[in-house]
Order: sequence, then C-alpha cells, then structure tokens
Amino acid sequence: MNQLVERIADLPILSLLHQRDGRLTRELLQHPTGYGLGQLPDAVRPNATTNMVCGFCSTGCGLRIHLQDGEAVSLSPLTSYPVNLGMACPKGWEALSVLDAPDRATTPLLKNTRDQLEPVSWDTALQTFTGRMKAIQAKHGPHSVAFLSTGQIPTEEMAYLGALAKFGMGMLHGDGNTRQCMATSVVAYKQAFGFDAPPYTYADFEESDALVFAGSNPCIAHPIMWERVMRNRRSPEIVVIDPRMTETAMYATQHLAIKPKSDQALFYGAARILFEKGWVDRKFIEVSTEGIEAFEAFVAPFDLPRVVAETGLKAEQIERFAETIHDRERVSFWWTMGVNQSYQGVRTAQAIINLALMTGNIGRPGTGANSITGQCNAMGSRLFSNTTNLLGGHDFANAAHREKVAGILGIDAARIPSEGSWSYNEIMEGILRDRIKGLWVVCTNTAHSWINQGFAREMLERLDFLVVQDMYHTTETARMADLVLPAAGWGEKEGTFINSERRFGVLKKVRRAPGEALADFHIFQLIAHYWGCADLFTRWTSPAAVFEIMKACSRGQPCDFSGMQDYRWIDERGGVQWPCPAADSGAAPDPTQERRLFEDGRFYTPSGRAKLLFEEPRPMPEPPTAAYPYILLTGRGTASQWHTQTRTAKSAVLRKLYPEQAFVEINPADARGLNVRPNEWVTVESQRGRMQAMAVLTPAVQRGQVFIPMHYEETNQLTDAVFDPYSKQPSYKACAVRIVRRP
Repeated sequence: MNQLVERIADLPILSLLHQRDGRLTRELLQHPTGYGLGQLPDAVRPNATTNMVCGFCSTGCGLRIHLQDGEAVSLSPLTSYPVNLGMACPKGWEALSVLDAPDRATTPLLKNTRDQLEPVSWDTALQTFTGRMKAIQAKHGPHSVAFLSTGQIPTEEMAYLGALAKFGMGMLHGDGNTRQCMATSVVAYKQAFGFDAPPYTYADFEESDALVFAGSNPCIAHPIMWERVMRNRRSPEIVVIDPRMTETAMYATQHLAIKPKSDQALFYGAARILFEKGWVDRKFIEVSTEGIEAFEAFVAPFDLPRVVAETGLKAEQIERFAETIHDRERVSFWWTMGVNQSYQGVRTAQAIINLALMTGNIGRPGTGANSITGQCNAMGSRLFSNTTNLLGGHDFANAAHREKVAGILGIDAARIPSEGSWSYNEIMEGILRDRIKGLWVVCTNTAHSWINQGFAREMLERLDFLVVQDMYHTTETARMADLVLPAAGWGEKEGTFINSERRFGVLKKVRRAPGEALADFHIFQLIAHYWGCADLFTRWTSPAAVFEIMKACSRGQPCDFSGMQDYRWIDERGGVQWPCPAADSGAAPDPTQERRLFEDGRFYTPSGRAKLLFEEPRPMPEPPTAAYPYILLTGRGTASQWHTQTRTAKSAVLRKLYPEQAFVEINPADARGLNVRPNEWVTVESQRGRMQAMAVLTPAVQRGQVFIPMHYEETNQLTDAVFDPYSKQPSYKACAVRIVRRP
C-alpha cells in the first residue's frame, strides 16, 4: 500500500483507488449513477435513464440522461420538470459532449525546473500542496494564503472547501467568482430585506401583467426563462431598459434605450411620478416598509427635465414607464449583469426594489424585485461557500452564529473566524501588496475573467505558489499554475445545485471522470488528510452526509430546508425550493408548492419591514474623451456561449453557433466617420490594453457606443478595474475606448 493509500485508509474513497503498474488509477463502480457513493435507485439499470439538473446556467433545467452499460451516452430535456417543461437551450443539449474534450486534466501536473508542467502522482501533488502552502504560512503568516472558488460546483463541495480552508487550514481570505456576477444582488437584498432572498418563482414570468427587464437579456442569457415569458397569456407589457437593442429588446413593447449607467436616475424619476400622482400602495408601505418619507423627499429633485437630460430618453417614454407600473395589476422587475456589474450596482438594484415596494408589487403572483442569477450554483455559493457569510447564511461576526455552526459541526468555535474575508478584488490587491503569497483557484478562470486582464495576470505572476483545480489543463489560469489538480466535472460526481428561484436540484454521477481526475469533494478529503485536519471532518464522508450537515446549518434561517429528506426525495419531486422547513408535526411540507417569499408582507429585518435605500447617482468613472470617444458595452454574445468558453468551446456543435473570432458592434454612422466597412478587422483600444475584432455594423448600438461579447479572452484586456463600494463587484459594462482601422 503506497503512501497515498496509507494516508486515506479510513476514507470511503479508498474503494475507488488502487495501484496498477506503479500509477494511481481509479476503480469505479460498475454503475456510476446514484444518490451517494454506490447507492443506486432501484429504477436505474444499464441501458435505462435517470434524471438530473443541467450544470451550465442558473436556470436549473431538468435533463433525462440516457444510459448504456450504466454510463451516460445522450440526454434530452425532461418534460415533467417544473423549470424547463421539456425545453433545453443549445448548451444543455451539449452538456455531455464537453466532458470528452482531449484537453481534460487527467493527472496532477507540477511545474518543473524548466518552468513546464509535467505529470506527477497524487501523492507528490498533495505533498507539494500542503508543504508549500504551510511553508508560506510559516514565513508570511496564516492569512498569506487564500482561495478563489466558484458558482459551478455542487453545494456540498462548496461547503467542504469553505470549511476545510477556514476551519482546517487557517485561511481567513477566500472568495468566489460569484463576486463577478451576483454580489450586487446579495448586498442589495441583505440591506433591503434583511437576508439574501430572491423572492420569485419562475411561474411569475407567466403570471405578470408587466415585466420590466433592466440590464437583462434573457432571450440570450437565459433562453429557457425567456420561453417561460413567451408562455404568458396575460398580454403583458414587456419593458426593456438597456442602451443596446438586445434580442430581448426586439420583443419589447417599450424599449428604453438609456444612456449607459443612467438607469438609477430613470428609476428615481419614475418613483417621483408615482409619488406625485398618488400611484403608490400606502397600506403596504405603512405595514411593510420603512424609510418612505425620506425616499419621497430624496426623489423630488428627479423631475422630467433632469431625468430626460441624464437618461437621453423622451419625457413621454419616462411617463409611460411610470404609468405602466401603475396601470398593471402584477408588475415584476428583473435584472441581471447590466445592473450588477456596475460601480453603483447596489443602489441601482435597490432603486428597482424601491419601485416594487412602493407599489406593493412583491409577495404576489407575477410580481417581485427579482435578480436572475448567472452560474448553475451561484445560489448555493451565496449560502454555503463560507465566503460572504458563514455556512447557511450566518454571520462570521455574530458570536451566537459561530457557536451554533460550531456545535453543528462538532468543532471548537475558536476555529471559526470572527471576521469576514477580503473580497475577490481585495485578495488580488493583497497579492500586489505582498500580503497574499499562495493562492488556490478552484473551478474558475481568473486569468481570463478578472477585470483589467493584463494587470490581473501580472498579479498572478507575483505569487509564490499558484494552485489551479480544474477539469481542463488548458485554461488561461491553469497554464500559469505551479500545480494543477485534475477535477471531475458535471455528470461525473454528485450533490445538489440551487437555481435562481431557490430550487434544489440533484446532480448525479453518470460518467467516469477521465484518468486520475477526482471529484472536487474527494480532492478536499485528501487535502484534509495530508494537511492533518481530517479529524475535523469525520462526518463529511460523502456529499449525502454533507447535505445533512447543511440542513442542520439552515435550520431556523430564512433559507431553512431542514424539511427536505434526501436526494431521492428531492429528485422524485422535480426539485424543491427553499424555504422548506420541517413541519411542527414532523411531517414534510408539500414539496410541489410554489415558494414565493414575502406573501405575508413580512421581511427578515429586525423590524420585519423592508428598507427603502437610495443614494445620489455618481458619474461614470471613465467617461468618453477626445482620445477615447466611445463607451464599451459588454455582455453575452449568443445562447451557445458561456462565460470564458472553458466548456462551450469544447463542443463542435456549439462552436458552429457563434463567431469563432471576437467581433465589435459599431453603429453605422460611427463606422462611416471612421471609414470602417462591414467585416473589416479593427483594433479596439482602452487605456489598459488593445484587442483585434471584426467590425459588425448595426443600429442595435447607439452612436458613441460599441459592444463586444464578454466571452472572448481579449475582451477583459480593455475593462477598467472599478468596483461598487458596497458589493465590491467589478464594473465590466462601461469604459472608454477608441476604434483604430488596421493598416
């Protein structure tokens, strides 16, 4: 028995490991599909089918997985699943194909003396990981190492990573890539509602009389949600607030093509009209909100001339928008990255929340102030990653919370930090200031996705030790790593995801991970043993066991899901939304119930009332100048692209559905002034970098603006590292650029 096996002899994954020809390989179960290691439902047999949730976006669609000899060979959308109702987007259809990519990480890789990554054993990899991380801590202090996590692994793995890093390894600082997409909504909800609580269900798409989409393009970014909008039989008004004529805006009854980053002024101006005309729900306001008088006084200066000047809209457009909110019985407000990824995103999101609250459009079917999540398990990350809050939505700074969680975990409360972590940007700045020397990056691609990419890569190069744990060894970040740990992907491991409407869905193991790749869960188990803190995690034997720990941590919280029995129970019910507390009688609640929050008009603040929060809009940090006369907008390119294309680029089918090379959308009038022709290659430059892109001439962008999809590696060479002061979320959406014709 080799050293690795000796160290993990008491782990359940020992049955998956053995020696063959001197190399570590994996002995897999004959039928890998289950609800916990080796626990197969009776109905699952070779050449049968099983159901699970998709692993791409936050929609959380149900898929039927078709098995041959006990392993997934194809899939189809699940008609009975309450999320997608038999529909799937291109990414969902190709979810299995991306697992077969030739650049999968199949063995640990360690950088040698020639600065090249070469294969090593798991034993060498884990010895190196623990040895070098501990050496950094010994030299520079316990907080000189940090982790960057993800919204794309199961909730149980997130909980394990956060607990291992903070309670076992002594890390204080760790954040997730959800900081790049959802931090604004988290903070906005916490400050206004008292808890991070998106209030809606997907049924609200179908039950609204008016749907307001602010900085959101669900037709492309969340196509299955958009299909739910198309099922609406109430002849709704569809209002799209976006500088660009997006695919969603093309379907709108009202497209408010505002100046970039002027949406906050628009919402305040609409609120002023609603107050002036008495179009507010005074009864709801008096019982369920606080701060209304101060808010009414604050918006008084936002009269039509001011809002017209700041937004570029016509007065009648602004008035019609306010009238729509008043006239329609059920108004729902939806936002995504166009609001979140802003230097003033939190207050903009709260301006939307204020409109919902002052008109009583919350807690009823077809209403709500509704943030749409991005990644498949961003909601799981928000509750259980141990980054922005302690497990289960608890507070690191609250001694009672630390004692409660410590008691559930069976550990000394002194192991739980009494302060929160640095945010993602602060961790990166910590590298720059020589305060972070070792970094563990799990299932994210910092070298591609972080804002002001060139500077971000310079920061990563300063590290003494960079570890990347990923499915692929070719990501931009993995290529910079000192150590690569090969991880299993979606469909190769088990656990749960939580989607945008707070619905738990089950992830199953339906494929063998290639080579020596292991589920992140098992990698964390091994690291705990090599680090010497495995005694803290004796109960963390499987994802199913961790699910029980998570249930206990949620008990008594707004997100209480202690009434959910197990994976099989969730699976049989087509997913279940939180809250789902155990009933007083001990009987489980009706799992098919739509769980829309705040139906009783009570919120999670100490007073039980929602807070109306507001602030004077701030000018754009980098407005256009004579040297850089255009505003760069970024966003999703097509429904077949996903984030940094780490997975979608592996599919030949998906690659055919979007342009391989980066492109820039330019208004035809601007193109004439630049003498740029259609499909001509141009250089797009900012003060930070430059990229080559093909010119696409379209009136979809206004004069003085250009648009580039976020998915291309080069895009973030241009973006400006500016952050919201409350959420610390990067402002990807607007910076100054110029267009230069290539000679």
